[in-house]
Amino acid sequence: MSLTLPTSLSPSKVASFKDCALAFRYSAIDHLPEPPSPHAAKGTLVHRALELLMWEEPPGQRSLPVALDKLARARDDVLGSAEYENLDFGQQTEAEFLADADTLVRNYFRLEDPNDIHVMGTELLLSVQVGSLTLRGIIDRLELDGDGELVVTDYKTGRAPSEAHEQSRLGGVHFYAFLCQEVLGRRPARVQLLHLREPMSITTVPSEQSIRGLRQQTAAVWMAIEKACQRDDFRPKPGRLCNICAFRPYCPAVGGDPSLVPAEAAAVAARRAARVASATAAAAADPIAAAAAAGAAAEREPTRAGVPTPAGV
Repeated sequence: MSLTLPTSLSPSKVASFKDCALAFRYSAIDHLPEPPSPHAAKGTLVHRALELLMWEEPPGQRSLPVALDKLARARDDVLGSAEYENLDFGQQTEAEFLADADTLVRNYFRLEDPNDIHVMGTELLLSVQVGSLTLRGIIDRLELDGDGELVVTDYKTGRAPSEAHEQSRLGGVHFYAFLCQEVLGRRPARVQLLHLREPMSITTVPSEQSIRGLRQQTAAVWMAIEKACQRDDFRPKPGRLCNICAFRPYCPAVGGDPSLVPAEAAAVAARRAARVASATAAAAADPIAAAAAAGAAAEREPTRAGVPTPAGV
């Protein structure tokens, strides 16, 4: 029995398929729920704080105290959202979780002076059609350097990779460079990963060769996904990520039961349909309130649709 192909790929989905094809299927095709993790929540929290700092404050006003105020605001935005309302902080208390996020924001200021950054956009969603496939990615920050060249910055809140694995982590970087070239008509002069944990930065210069390599790699991954869908053959890849995988109950490699997947996938689809129906009914009953809610959502994500001009630029 063939499976329905996903309609798009992102850097994280490409990495997911290469890490474990079965986990990719459960996430991208079956859409099984993944409980929110404290690591993802902390990354979202810190990203949101730095987004607010860069977008709302002009150069000269981007100080550490202001950034920590943004972090406090981001805490309410993120931890108060439906996505993270049942968040399990794991081995940390909530206070320790927040203190660590505070440290990551402070570490950011050890890497660069945000007042020197000419921001063009934050949390930019870029997508491009390549044949039947949509490639998309969210760029944490797009800026202009002193020479007027584009620079892509990606914040990382986890551990920096070892030197042996550094190049594999740069695959997503070249993905962003490709999106910029295709959507904006300009290849970034450089792409930098700001690892806030250490802190340290890793910088690479995209080239025609690296973009061509990204195209070839993505085409190969997509071909493998097509073949796996046609054959219904997504195999698990046991490794270090298994201990933190959300799909252990369904994975035969760790004693899970894949026969549970169809019922869970159907339940997820039913809940999604119910949410859509509820939202549609609410909009029909009170279109003004629905428009206000949509406006509030747009305010929370002010720059995803394009490259507008931030405050003070």
